[in-house]
Amino acid sequence: MTVELEAATGQRAEIARLRGVALNLRRKMIQQARGKGQGYLGQGLAIADYLAVLYFHEFSAADLDFTRAERKRFYLSTGHYSIAMWAALAELGVIDPATLPSYGADGSPLEMSTMEGHVPGVEMTGGSLGHGLGIAVGAALGYRLDGRSSAIHVETSDGELQEGSTWEAANTAGSFQLDNLVCWIDCNGIQADGPMVVNIEPVADRFAAFGWAVREIDGNDLGQLLDAFAWARQRAGRPKAVVMRTRPGRGVKRIEQRDRAHFVRIDAEEWDDVARELEIENV
Repeated sequence: MTVELEAATGQRAEIARLRGVALNLRRKMIQQARGKGQGYLGQGLAIADYLAVLYFHEFSAADLDFTRAERKRFYLSTGHYSIAMWAALAELGVIDPATLPSYGADGSPLEMSTMEGHVPGVEMTGGSLGHGLGIAVGAALGYRLDGRSSAIHVETSDGELQEGSTWEAANTAGSFQLDNLVCWIDCNGIQADGPMVVNIEPVADRFAAFGWAVREIDGNDLGQLLDAFAWARQRAGRPKAVVMRTRPGRGVKRIEQRDRAHFVRIDAEEWDDVARELEIENV
């Protein structure tokens, strides 16, 4: 078997494994939203593939030791995507899967928007949008000053690109050539009450203008995600931005087809159908 064929065979096997992980994450998200009857399910389903690759391929066991100073870090800037983070942390065994139905309930640590300090692995409070990239830039610069070589990963969204602070952070990262920083931009074309209202395209060109190395991918394609992580590890001298085009509700057709998928409310009698659609779409 040639080296190229071995590599291709290995990647197919890894994609198959990660597809199973992403399906489990989506199952856990449905469990959470079903327990509440509503939630940020559309966005969570959309980034399940990304989180599957991040936590279950890119991060090592040492990186998942959230008490370890020298580790890769992940900042979830879009805090209302917490439903996806809780699913990933439950899949990792960091939180008890039995607590997932308490998502968004009074007194539950599984808030609808992430709060730092309540759950291990949550690196920032993400309720107010537009701050994550700035926090990640500070963390990346701090790692450099401390002589740490691990990467800082941050997720942000196209909605957050409407915030001026995001572009100030992008300019700073480019100016300091923070090549230990990787920004993953979830571009799904929606904000709270419908389509984006501020034109932020072309996203890739704008980040490139601030001195970033940029790649644009289908954020629901595991092969492209794996390639993007490998690309980010190999690029030196500049911060890296990966523009991920995702589909809200990915994996559940009735949610994908909604005009508004920012905050999803589903009638009690529909949940069984939602769960069945997920299994059918992911056979």
